[in-house]
Amino acid sequence: MVKRAVFRVIRHVLGWGLLVVGIAGLVLPVLQGWLFIALAALLLAPDVPFFGRLLGWIENRFPALRHPIQRVRARLGHHGQPPSGGASE
Repeated sequence: MVKRAVFRVIRHVLGWGLLVVGIAGLVLPVLQGWLFIALAALLLAPDVPFFGRLLGWIENRFPALRHPIQRVRARLGHHGQPPSGGASE
């Protein structure tokens, strides 16, 4: 239980940090902002409904990305998450 909570905190810190770097990358020519924002969305999707809905929309709008997104979700350990961004746990 404690291990799960620690992993969740680490996932949030990394996710929000990547989101900040991604937003900075949108205006800085050196960084690929969209890549960092996509990684942040994948990390935060289980706990932040907006990112869950965003990933669900991307999977529906761009079917070619559905399989890669699901693979990354499975590697992160939240393969059972609904794309609608419903409440977790």
